[in-house]
Amino acid sequence: MLLYQSAEGAWPKNHDLLKPPSSAEELAKIQKEKGNTIDNGSTTAPIRFLALITEAGGGESYQKAVIKGIDYLLDSQYENGGFPQFYPLRPSGYYSHITYNDNAMISALELLRDVASGRPPFTFVDDLHREKAAQANEKGIRCILKTQIRENGKLTVWCAQHHEATLEPAWARKYEPPSLSGSESVGVVRFLMEIEKPTPEIIASIEAAIRWLQAAAIKGVRLETFKNAEGKQDRRVVGDATASPLWARFYELKTHRPLFLGRDSVFHYSIGEIEFERRNGYAYYGTWPASLLEDDYPKWQSKQGFK
Repeated sequence: MLLYQSAEGAWPKNHDLLKPPSSAEELAKIQKEKGNTIDNGSTTAPIRFLALITEAGGGESYQKAVIKGIDYLLDSQYENGGFPQFYPLRPSGYYSHITYNDNAMISALELLRDVASGRPPFTFVDDLHREKAAQANEKGIRCILKTQIRENGKLTVWCAQHHEATLEPAWARKYEPPSLSGSESVGVVRFLMEIEKPTPEIIASIEAAIRWLQAAAIKGVRLETFKNAEGKQDRRVVGDATASPLWARFYELKTHRPLFLGRDSVFHYSIGEIEFERRNGYAYYGTWPASLLEDDYPKWQSKQGFK
């Protein structure tokens, strides 16, 4: 794991870090193609793992790697508080957008929050890094509040990615449009709920997002896997009055209609209208907000004295 850490302090994504590279050339290729990212738990998960080893007496090399990883996160943060998916920034594509997708930015902020507070396994981190982490965490919270989408004067939720300069909802891949997220918004709300002394602005943000997620629930249907006419496993939506609520991954801005896009980037309002490959290769429906609404939100209300 130490070997895979880049000169900037990050780690590659979607790679087995317990399998040593066969050569220096292979390592360089992995770091170039997959490296320096917070996507899919990259960098934040290795930092946490190495911090556990450090706390258990692992030695100076592990401690240095953790500090270097923390420095990477601090360096990668935009002045507006957001985090890009890759840093150093890539010359083109969506990689420089502020990335809530797959909880990338939230994972970074959670780690910095834990560093700032000195929570285990970060008790060994020096005061200067703890102070810098606290400042970065505050900047991140301000960015979250600024990027919450407001329509007709009302706060809603967040897009999976926001433009790094304008903070507006932004495109990622061809089937990931500017939209209201029924998935990534859940992680954002949970992070805000964990703030010990929330300001009135934070409380208003949480309450608005909860109301939106409640209203966005899709009832009376379920997502079914079936064998199509070609004998292949396929997905479709069928009516079911007993089904638990579902949420769409994407909701159209302004109309709030569930939205489905294939690789042609054409907007559709039914999962059956997009190509077989995307319909079965991406999570367009899920139950992401269910436990947030049923369990976490009532507990948070009680903690705040609202109930």
